[in-house]
Amino acid sequence: MDLDALRFGNFSKLGEAITDWEQMTTKLATLKEAAERNLKGRADKANWSGVNATVTREFVDKTATEFTDAHTQADSITKILADTRGELIGFRTQLNDAISRASQQNLSVIDTGDGTFTVAGNTRPDWASDPSGKTGVPDQGTVDDFRNEIQGILTKATQSDQSAAKVLRLLVDEAKYGFADASYADRDEAAKAVAAAEKLAKMAKDPADMSLDDIAAFNRTMEKYHADPLFAEQFATRLGAKGTLQFWTEMTSVHAGARGSELTAMKDLQANMSLTLATASFSDSDAMRDWKKDLIAERNTNFRAADSPNPVGALGSQVISSLMRKGEYDTEFLDDYREQLFKADKAAGDAGTRDLWVKGYDAVDLVFGDGNGRDPLEGLFDGLSHNPEAAEHAFESKSDLEHMLGTTGYTDRGESLGRALEAAVTGVADGDTTTKAPGHSVAQVQIMANIMKAVAQPGGGAGLVGYGLGDSFGNMAASYMPEISQALNGPQSGSVFLTNSESPNGFKEMVPDVARFISEVSADPAGRAGIVFGESLYTTALTESHLSDPSLFDGPQQQLLGDIGRNAGIIQGLVAHSVADGEVEAAVASESEYNSAMKEKGDYAKTWIQVGMTFLKVPAELGGDVMGSVVGGGLATIAGAAVDHIQGPQATGAGDQALYHSAHDFYQTRNSVNEQTVWSVEEAMRRNHVDLPKDGIDDTVGRSVEDGFDNASELLSRSKERPNG
Repeated sequence: MDLDALRFGNFSKLGEAITDWEQMTTKLATLKEAAERNLKGRADKANWSGVNATVTREFVDKTATEFTDAHTQADSITKILADTRGELIGFRTQLNDAISRASQQNLSVIDTGDGTFTVAGNTRPDWASDPSGKTGVPDQGTVDDFRNEIQGILTKATQSDQSAAKVLRLLVDEAKYGFADASYADRDEAAKAVAAAEKLAKMAKDPADMSLDDIAAFNRTMEKYHADPLFAEQFATRLGAKGTLQFWTEMTSVHAGARGSELTAMKDLQANMSLTLATASFSDSDAMRDWKKDLIAERNTNFRAADSPNPVGALGSQVISSLMRKGEYDTEFLDDYREQLFKADKAAGDAGTRDLWVKGYDAVDLVFGDGNGRDPLEGLFDGLSHNPEAAEHAFESKSDLEHMLGTTGYTDRGESLGRALEAAVTGVADGDTTTKAPGHSVAQVQIMANIMKAVAQPGGGAGLVGYGLGDSFGNMAASYMPEISQALNGPQSGSVFLTNSESPNGFKEMVPDVARFISEVSADPAGRAGIVFGESLYTTALTESHLSDPSLFDGPQQQLLGDIGRNAGIIQGLVAHSVADGEVEAAVASESEYNSAMKEKGDYAKTWIQVGMTFLKVPAELGGDVMGSVVGGGLATIAGAAVDHIQGPQATGAGDQALYHSAHDFYQTRNSVNEQTVWSVEEAMRRNHVDLPKDGIDDTVGRSVEDGFDNASELLSRSKERPNG
């Protein structure tokens, strides 16, 4: 920055610009609130179907998000401009003060252009009579002190000005269309993020030179900034696509066999790298678009550590996927990458996929912790599990879905595939307990239907449950209890079995498949536990909703409660009869394994309560026209109590009264279902002050549960071959 530019700078125009931005930010805040409350809020409550349920709702959601991002970006720009103006005015004050003090000591400060200046002594005619020639002339030390002081002020002013311009350009470039969601309190905060990224990218170019102390510092910085859009984008693009993959290849080679604190540091580094690159993937800058395109283009490149004697390194796709296990990656990027991997995987066939990715890569270990990263589909599935939209796209093709399910018998990808499928059909990212679950879309219901049909296939479908997918299948069944209930009770049962699904009758033509699916999943302890808790939570919330608002069902409440009890009996009866059948009973290893699964699933089921994973239509007085079944109002309370009631004390012997503690006892299971269902009805009646004859209702519900158990046996016999008919 030129001296005179700062010295005589008029910042009034910048002040006017800031005022304009402040006014714009205020207006956008109003629009943001209106978009969230009126536009998106009403869209969430609307019971749309067809095109409106998909295209229009998605458009509304994205429009509301754009208003939020526009406000965020405007607020950041306003704060950066205001902070920079304040800093420059402060530097101008410091400069003028220094020049004034220099003048008092007979020194002139002169701008010589191009960012240069001089500090020189003044002269007067009367000073010539001084024999020493030093009258009034400061010594060289004073001159140097003023020069250094002024240079320091100009340097800091230049840094402030240039860094502000840089971060503002980066901020605007984050989104090619629309607005970025990067939020900064001032210029310094944004500049520090960019500087930190530049420093780490420089370190990452020489990974072999990084000591454990360097890695610790690297981790601390990434942990602080991994969610910062400017940091993430600058780190990725400065390192480059090939540089990113080479960095991780080198790190896994240098630290192969890490133990103790070194292993912990490398696990943290892998997680931080994944989270940082996930954040970067959302940037739409020119540099980042090139990075994403180049990264995918490197998927078949052989990456070797510099000192590796082995000519066979790791495929680019293996390296990429090993860095996808944490964080949410951009949907478009995941779509593009997944399309390439799915194409290659399908070309190898179900049985050939292991040879494609694993055979010949014996030295590759790209994951610090579980697994080795040789199968890139595992990492991809983990990435999809954190982005439900991309996961849904991945499995909309029935042939792709069936192929991926078919490969689980030849690979170790079952668990990661299961998590991706959960995200696809529920709309909830793995591990996310903060986002409200959306109602199931038509596409999601179709994917779930295809999954159920695959599992229900005679002669092979049942094996899928044993390939690491049983736990996830149970969770999916829990989420789809409304649609399952309507399928088992007929297409006219929607007034009883409430849901905000866009396709509530999506399973109406596949009752035998539904029955077989529940039966096969029951062979897995965690899968069975998911069905138990899912049905119980749905029944509890369903009863609470109906008794709190009798207008939801136009008919006698006793009939309604009988229908709910019969449905509980059918679903839980399918489980119990399947366990009682010898072929499934043999798959349930022990009481302790099942009890452990029930404990873990009960704890996990409480996260379903947080996000509303049973999808009921809820009366407005309980929190909204359409929302998750147990979110808000009294539903969360009674749902949580239902989980606690099921878990009870751990099973320790024949005298234990815990519900569902036996993995094999059919009659004990039936009694547990009976007790749990009656309890749900009694609790709902008590909470809502419903005046119905207790004994009569208990008898109706109990008999209905037993009828449901009998119906389940008949349904199962019609749907699959059983040991006893």
